[in-house]
Amino acid sequence: MPILENDPVEQKPVLYRIDGHIARITLNRPERANAIDSATAERLVESFLQADCDPNVRVVLLTGAGERHFCAGVDLKAVQASGPKAYPHPMKQMGRNLHEVLLEIGKPTIAALNGTAVGAGCELALACDLRLAATGAVLGQPEVTVGMGGNFAATLLPLLLPRAIALELLFTGRRMECEEALRLGLLNGVVPHSSLQDEATRLAQRIAANAPLSVRKVKETALRSWGMPPFAGLRLNVGPDPYSSQDRAEGALAFVEKRPPRFVGR
Repeated sequence: MPILENDPVEQKPVLYRIDGHIARITLNRPERANAIDSATAERLVESFLQADCDPNVRVVLLTGAGERHFCAGVDLKAVQASGPKAYPHPMKQMGRNLHEVLLEIGKPTIAALNGTAVGAGCELALACDLRLAATGAVLGQPEVTVGMGGNFAATLLPLLLPRAIALELLFTGRRMECEEALRLGLLNGVVPHSSLQDEATRLAQRIAANAPLSVRKVKETALRSWGMPPFAGLRLNVGPDPYSSQDRAEGALAFVEKRPPRFVGR
């Protein structure tokens, strides 16, 4: 289903907007704590792929509507309403896993956590490259408390946090205050709620001002070499080649001429 920009905003589970070189993707179910049902998951995947394929987009910024919740995870009321059928395993569905798609976007991704991020919502944050949170935001993986599996978080969280702390969070389902997450390096910053979107935009703009091919090369190398021995990662040679690009020549010329570079992504 394509993203229909002329749909009434209040009927869209996900909003998609281009702001300069930034693709802004907003979970838009504040009345359901921005929880993810099947329609929302489908629209999120479409939005991630649309941003990834758009040559004008250099950064993806993901946030939630409202002031209390980034995303409360899977919409369990929708799951319950669907009847007694087995819940689909996240890696055995017809479509690609939502969080895997976000993780593999070839452009930098930023999660602006405007509130609670738990379960599948916390996993969305983990799938992003950078994370900013509003004061008072909490993160958590409560899957063990509701009989779910936490497949993505169980894979990613031990890579992003000290293993014992990650496993404690996964085993107990306890919630982590944003200050603790910042101290442990899971967040890039915590700011007042009123400043969150501005701070996230400034970060996105700073990234977008750099040479797009270079940024994509760095992201692809960092992603594909994750967990590899350094000498194996050095030989991957993934992503675009910025060394022979027009932007590399422009960057050197701009430096010599003491002016901002004009990067075009070629």
